[in-house]
Amino acid sequence: MKIDGTHKINAPREQIFDLLTNPLLLQKCIPGCEKMDQTGENQYAARLSVGVGPIKGVFNATVNLTELRRPEHYALTMDGKGQAGFVKGSGSLEFVDDNGATIVHFTGDVSVGGLIASVGQRMIQSVGKMMAERFFIALENEARAQLRPTQDAPTGA
Repeated sequence: MKIDGTHKINAPREQIFDLLTNPLLLQKCIPGCEKMDQTGENQYAARLSVGVGPIKGVFNATVNLTELRRPEHYALTMDGKGQAGFVKGSGSLEFVDDNGATIVHFTGDVSVGGLIASVGQRMIQSVGKMMAERFFIALENEARAQLRPTQDAPTGA
């Protein structure tokens, strides 16, 4: 299953790139992410609770970031397994400056198997799209929260 999209975030691309490589912030932004730990350089272990239609499950996943070119690009691979099946994917993110905001272009290829695949590709795509939208809204909220203290901080002495 192919996924792709574009999302504009009102924050500098350096900040967005940094947020998207920070496991604690990713844990807060990824829908259903219960835990994300860095296990090596550009490697993470995640625990996600995900549901597609009547099928719900907990997945343990590994995520690897590659092709890091700060602040404009990175690629990733993901491999997750749980009682409800498996999820494997790869993709890339491009970060384009837009007058101080960031346009994130994402593309990916995801495959699922096991019980979770029984709900059908259309439903899986719909849930994936919804999760991506929730993720980017949470990411933008985190970016705003980080910018606020520096913008509101008093200057001087």
